[in-house]
Amino acid sequence: MTKIIDTPDQNNLKIGMAQISPVWLNKKATIDKIKQYIIKASNDGCKLVVFGEALLPGYPFWVSMTDGAKFNSKVQKEIHAHYIKNSIQIETGELDDICTLAKQHNIAIYLGLMERAKNRGGHSIYCSLVYINSEGDIKSVHRKLQPTYEERLTWAPGDGYGLRVHHLKNFTVGGLNCWENWMPLARNTLYGLGEDLHIAVWPGSDFNTTDITRFIARESRSFVVSVSSLMRKKDFPEYTPHLNAILENCPDTLANGGSCIAGPDGEWVLPPVIDKEGLITATIDFNKVLEERQNFDPVGHYSRPDVTKLTVNRERQSTVVIKE
Repeated sequence: MTKIIDTPDQNNLKIGMAQISPVWLNKKATIDKIKQYIIKASNDGCKLVVFGEALLPGYPFWVSMTDGAKFNSKVQKEIHAHYIKNSIQIETGELDDICTLAKQHNIAIYLGLMERAKNRGGHSIYCSLVYINSEGDIKSVHRKLQPTYEERLTWAPGDGYGLRVHHLKNFTVGGLNCWENWMPLARNTLYGLGEDLHIAVWPGSDFNTTDITRFIARESRSFVVSVSSLMRKKDFPEYTPHLNAILENCPDTLANGGSCIAGPDGEWVLPPVIDKEGLITATIDFNKVLEERQNFDPVGHYSRPDVTKLTVNRERQSTVVIKE
């Protein structure tokens, strides 16, 4: 646990929520946009900036609109190949510029991305949530434990290696991807590690964020920051493979945002923001965590580890273990 320093500077944390659209399936252009918002957040005094699930390079919206479950489809194969090529291989330095900006601007970052994991062969992709500290170091890469519904047609299931928390001022921050936030054991892993600032990232919908954000806050007596992306029909680049097939059944709005913050009492600090692209900011106070833990602490005085206890496997999974 981090030492609590009772000063306004350590208790107060200004957070930036980058509710933006990607340059869809274009990793270079999307990284450039992310860099702009890191600088914008820093200039606005934020010490943490959060980007939505799979923002880099984008959520697989095509699957539900182009018969994604059709086996051996040339359309699905070609779009999927484009997705893989625009996903991120962290080991080759594709996040180096973002890490450098974090250090230069003294700001921590949570970034949702598609990871082309080298230790799993480099041809499957994982929905990952990356935490970069204000020194520019990648401190955790959490691969989504269970892709949701049609996501399973294009994403691989992750592992527990990235279920970690990090110290940021007096806060202990952790995060999960989208519907992982509905998984009680995943949540409790982070609670048990001391989390009091929970980051929930989403592809973009107030349908997802409105209820669960306040529920997790009230359950955990923590701040919960939900950050979503935007995606509109007009945001598909003209060079997208099979664009006409995607647009044929495409609604005008695929992701309407819904980024929001709930306090440790379960009430809104900032209610969901809809259909607005930009940087959304708020300042939170660590003392509110301590106040609400007075009557309920799910892994402290209101737990019974002698009766129920959680075991977590944090090994990074791979099909090959090399012994020289």
